[in-house]
Amino acid sequence: MANCLVIVESPAKVKTIKKFLGANYEVDASNGHVRDLPKSQMGIDVEHDFDPKYITIRGKGDILAKLRKEVKKADKIYLATDPDREGEAISWHLMKALKLDELKEKQVYRISFNEITKNAVKTSLKTPRDIDMDLVDAQQARRVLDRMVGYMISPLLWAKVKRGLSAGRVQSVALRLICDREEDINAFIPEEYWNLEAVLRQEGSKKTLTAKFHGDRNGRIAIHNKEELDGILKGLQKKEYQVEEVKNGERVKKAPIPFTTSTLQQEASKVLNFSTQKTMRLAQQLYEGVEVAGHGTVGLITYLRTDSTRIAEEADVAAREFIEKQYGSRYLANGEQNKKSNVKIQDAHEAIRPTDIALTPVIVKESLQRDLFRLYQLIWKRFAASRMQPAIYETTSVKVKAGNYFFTLSASKLQFDGFMSVYVQEEEKEENNVLLGNLEKGSILKLEKLENSQHFTQPPAHFTEASLVKAMEEQGIGRPSTYAPTITTIIARRYVAKENKNLYVTELGEVVNSMMKQSFPSIVDITFTANLEYLLDKVGDGTVQWKTVVKNFYPDLKEAVDKALVELESVTIADEVTEEICELCGRNMVIKYGPHGKFLACPGFPECKNTKPYLEKTGVPCPKCGKDVVIKKTKKGRIYYGCEANPDCDFMSWQKPSTQKCPKCGSYMVEKGNKLLCSNEQCGYSTDK
Repeated sequence: MANCLVIVESPAKVKTIKKFLGANYEVDASNGHVRDLPKSQMGIDVEHDFDPKYITIRGKGDILAKLRKEVKKADKIYLATDPDREGEAISWHLMKALKLDELKEKQVYRISFNEITKNAVKTSLKTPRDIDMDLVDAQQARRVLDRMVGYMISPLLWAKVKRGLSAGRVQSVALRLICDREEDINAFIPEEYWNLEAVLRQEGSKKTLTAKFHGDRNGRIAIHNKEELDGILKGLQKKEYQVEEVKNGERVKKAPIPFTTSTLQQEASKVLNFSTQKTMRLAQQLYEGVEVAGHGTVGLITYLRTDSTRIAEEADVAAREFIEKQYGSRYLANGEQNKKSNVKIQDAHEAIRPTDIALTPVIVKESLQRDLFRLYQLIWKRFAASRMQPAIYETTSVKVKAGNYFFTLSASKLQFDGFMSVYVQEEEKEENNVLLGNLEKGSILKLEKLENSQHFTQPPAHFTEASLVKAMEEQGIGRPSTYAPTITTIIARRYVAKENKNLYVTELGEVVNSMMKQSFPSIVDITFTANLEYLLDKVGDGTVQWKTVVKNFYPDLKEAVDKALVELESVTIADEVTEEICELCGRNMVIKYGPHGKFLACPGFPECKNTKPYLEKTGVPCPKCGKDVVIKKTKKGRIYYGCEANPDCDFMSWQKPSTQKCPKCGSYMVEKGNKLLCSNEQCGYSTDK
């Protein structure tokens, strides 16, 4: 009979770990958390020292009953949940729910491992420990703070906007980041600039060289408009193009550091086009264990929720031996690639890496589904590259004099590929310039032609999931385990729409963000949220009491909610009667608010159930056909401006059109912040409203 019980979180881990342990061990799963705060109420006793009221999660009764039976049979119980704050809290909740702390005749231990391999699991059983209550308290503090924000502010949104909305401590800040970026984009006024290039030929050579205009002896000159360009072109007429300076050098491209949760999500989005949610789901499978032909069930990667770039010594040694054997000693890095220390980093775990570098992508390919393989290959290559030498480029930069002006040209050639023999990032793939020939100072180059092109500065890019994760990490908002769920939540709530990778704020998102900024400025304040995350880390370190954080947070939140209930005007407006006639019953239709915004409904409901899309008129005639321009929405909720005669008229604009015409080219103007801008990108004319 098994006298040792190992309790893990997921059934997938049960299958993997059972194969590592003998018949003396029974392995069972809790299927995640077994206790939580109740859904029907806030579940925090603010009158009595903010004690949380935990209850058994619905549906977990049968699991707990089964675990109790297993506990009775066992002499030793090992709680083997994930090696982070959440995992520590699950172990503590299991101890309370199963009353393990009351069993005097049984031995109860906490074990944790960073990878699910035979060696790691057996080593953890040899070094059991007690539950780390500092980590549990850090998770309790986070859960209680999140519950306070959610249960105190969300009902306010229900009353003032519509039911079903939610506010969250981290999600509200993420929404604000996206809204602030949208405001920057909308307020951005493009500025004109010109590029000038000289196509030159070296005597006796068939190939041409393209040199970019740089400036004069005083430094770089920016060309702002056609007039400035014409002045420069005039100064270049009949001038000789002579090589003034040739510099040969070397450029070193450092090997990348291993993946953290954040960088894995960003790279998987850029390279594999995975959402953050998909990346984490696949990484979880790789961590928990997959069947690999010839190797059995094995966890292929280390723990996936981490912000550390540290690597275990034995893994580092194994990787270096592998690289030396496969690629040769000249490819082996001298020291360890490490990220600069960051105050916001919890260095509790290792970076994400393969559990065994000898399990190359080629070996596991046939055993993995396509997307699992692509993610594993990305992780494997990044880790292998992190232990390799930098890539070295041979560079040449040339300065060419023409009259009073200078042009520059540069080229590089890969001299030693180093880590790039294994791993090439997206931005590194364009290193294909050819080294310049035997150019020497004083060489005369023949001008083939001068090429000029007009450009306009571009607004900041819309956030993608990858760039939002990067921004959240840089600002210290959230932690590795919260990035993906936060983004998933704001998309699911329709605060944000995702189109072609880009994230756009919906009308609903703008309303919620505006209300949060007005009534709860500290909740959506980036610095405040980052400082709160820092305090939660301090609770985990044991230097701050978790209830102290909660006690300091609650009074200000309560005051803000009470004030908002009185002062905030409801966004839900009384039904506005329109001139649109219901074709079923003849009544004037009214404007209603639904989950996706405004729509037209018959006031005769429930007798008449007629509804129509609501097209709000802007008062601007369509530049193409003269009919009204109306406000429309994409399927995902992003606002745009189109003609009411669609599909007969295909006019469409992301910016609100103006009644004014461009005095320069005659195109219609659009509103951008406090400016009017010509819709013709080649024109670039702008003026104040």
